Amino acid sequence: MTGINALFLLTGLLLFISVLASTISARLGLPLLLLFLGVGMLAGEDGPGGIVFEDFFIASLIGQAALSVILLDGGLRTKVSSFRVALKPAAVLATWGVIGTAGLLGLFATWILDVDWRLGMLLAAIVGSTDAAAVFALLRNSGVRLNERVQATLEIESGANDPMAILLVTALVGMLLQPETASVGGFVWMLTSQLGLGAILGLAGGWVLSRLMARLSLPDGLYALLILSGGTLVFAATNLLDGSGFLAVYLAGVVVGNRRSHATEHVLRVMDGLAWLAQAGMFVVLGLLVTPSKMLDYATEAFAMAVFLTLVARPVAVAIGLAPFRYPRNELLYVSWVGLRGAVPVTLAIVPVVMGVPDSQLLFNVAFAVVLLSLLVQGATVPLAARWLGVEVPPRDEPRDKREVWVSEAAAVDMLEFCVEAGAKAEGRHPDELGSDHPGHDVRCVALVREGGLHRLTPDTRLRPGDSVWMIAPDEISERLARSFAGSRGELTANASFFGEFVVDPGSRASDLADAYGLRIEEAERALGMGELLAVRLGRPPVVGDRVEIGAFVLTVREMGDKGRITALGLKCPPLGGGR
Repeated sequence: MTGINALFLLTGLLLFISVLASTISARLGLPLLLLFLGVGMLAGEDGPGGIVFEDFFIASLIGQAALSVILLDGGLRTKVSSFRVALKPAAVLATWGVIGTAGLLGLFATWILDVDWRLGMLLAAIVGSTDAAAVFALLRNSGVRLNERVQATLEIESGANDPMAILLVTALVGMLLQPETASVGGFVWMLTSQLGLGAILGLAGGWVLSRLMARLSLPDGLYALLILSGGTLVFAATNLLDGSGFLAVYLAGVVVGNRRSHATEHVLRVMDGLAWLAQAGMFVVLGLLVTPSKMLDYATEAFAMAVFLTLVARPVAVAIGLAPFRYPRNELLYVSWVGLRGAVPVTLAIVPVVMGVPDSQLLFNVAFAVVLLSLLVQGATVPLAARWLGVEVPPRDEPRDKREVWVSEAAAVDMLEFCVEAGAKAEGRHPDELGSDHPGHDVRCVALVREGGLHRLTPDTRLRPGDSVWMIAPDEISERLARSFAGSRGELTANASFFGEFVVDPGSRASDLADAYGLRIEEAERALGMGELLAVRLGRPPVVGDRVEIGAFVLTVREMGDKGRITALGLKCPPLGGGR
């Protein structure tokens, strides 16, 4: 019992320190995942902890289990609408992107490490795919709001590229250990089964889980366990049938997350904590597994490979793969830069060690070093690169909090909390008067919190700065409603600067606006609506933040509906002096 309790004590202590370390992550500008790795390395063989952990099988088991939880949570938070703008390009990056990156990097690795070409290609295949854990964590917690096309491309790619990476690693391990059994037909069949079974079983499993969640009546805490256990079943069953369990569990999460029910909010809250636990546990274990002194033996080669991967192999593969989709140059550069490596490459690097591939320790140490450099350099610059390359859009005017109150199995009302700022449009008005600003929608105040206490609403009640207001209102107007509570500075100024001074109805005729403002448009464009004009000139599915120049004017997508329809445009006029 002493040994078991000591193990529990050690596990709890490492996770406890990892969570406390997260409080300094933002101050240091370091990715949180890197801090988890650091805790594991400090506790490991070369650190003050002195713990010797060399069980690659256990580490692989923990890594795969954690990745399944992280991918499930990522799928739950992925909106189907993001597939509208990024499914095809992300699918290209998840297949060709991995092959192209691995091919170029493999040639470089073979040369710089002076090894057999198959070993060089195997190392490149290990680090050739982006990592879902790193991408989901860093993009969603970086503090920046990326335009939907860029964020969706990176997230869908990272959630779907594991089958190709696993295929390449498995095939190259087979070529090294049993070259006589390798065949092109075997590779094609493996890829087909990985992608096909992963997609079919993931979608089917997600449909079953979403139906169960909507129909079963369980204690609130059990819904998340239902989805977690169901996702684990989908993951394991797909793997047993030679499909991609990672792809399957991600798609199952997408289906469940987009078929909202009375239990969805409970599931998301619990899964968020479980995903963080999985990330912390996985990266601490991987940190324990590595021996920094051995990794330093290949520091020069690993640094050269990381530079080549980041500045040559990944950008070339991205540029070729996304060429048909007309991504702007700044978006191509950002997608290339945020090709984050993390737990997946390290987990794949364990495979050759377990399989007994010659020089597999070399592969593991170099791959781990590349991951560290990726998290340290690329991960730490996610917000900076977004601002520098102009793929960031201003933060939404959002409620401070949002709750769903389900009144039946199929119907819910949205409760939104807003804080009244000084100079806001809502200041000095009765809360229920705000509904008149949104005709056609039922908007009512259900609670007013003033000076920390619940304030009784009367006909004479007027809103003051600092009041917290809970409103029943449809979520679709939450952004517009939030503007009524925002002051005359801060986010509204940023929005006006980015989107333009005027809000334009996308259904208005281009000819009317052209005549009113002196816009120069083609004769064939005069009959189009303004939204249609922008979409035609873009030549790709629009997202919030997309813009086109019409002479000295700039037309920007300000709001989008759920089905990819532009609902508001911003018009930015040239300065009075005529300059830009």
